[in-house]
Amino acid sequence: MAKQLVLVRHGKSDWAASGTADFDRPLNHRGNKNAPEMAERMSKRNLIPELLVSSPAKRALTTAKHFAETWNIPKEEIHKEPSIYEANTTALLAVVNKLDPKYDRVALFGHNPGLTDFLNYLADAHIYNLPTASMVYIDFPFDDWSMVSHHTGSLQLFDYPKNTDSI
Repeated sequence: MAKQLVLVRHGKSDWAASGTADFDRPLNHRGNKNAPEMAERMSKRNLIPELLVSSPAKRALTTAKHFAETWNIPKEEIHKEPSIYEANTTALLAVVNKLDPKYDRVALFGHNPGLTDFLNYLADAHIYNLPTASMVYIDFPFDDWSMVSHHTGSLQLFDYPKNTDSI
């Protein structure tokens, strides 16, 4: 079975939360509205992942929780992966390569610029920037996550809150 990776950038965060450490920055109103909306779009396409892996930073984890709630996945099942926070392509690839092969579709919730760089590394996608709460779907022709590497994936879907072409 081929592998499918969903990269989700966290929702819009609240920069007004002054004095808050970057790691603890919450989502703002729009971020809390966009995340369930994007999860719902994926549900309509029958693209619900079997595993959710998230940066433990508050804005990414809150985004993952909105998706989990929409998909009826217990929030306790979200796997928190500290190396996703402030990760570059090498760190993100290490996370993906270690995923259990029993999962065919995995969503990874993280941050820019790491996710945009990672997407372009995996799929030769030429996307300049993943907007907040955006998601991309990448297919890989392998049955083991350890085989995922440079330009081995193909971009199947790129969706974001202001995309009017979506369902």
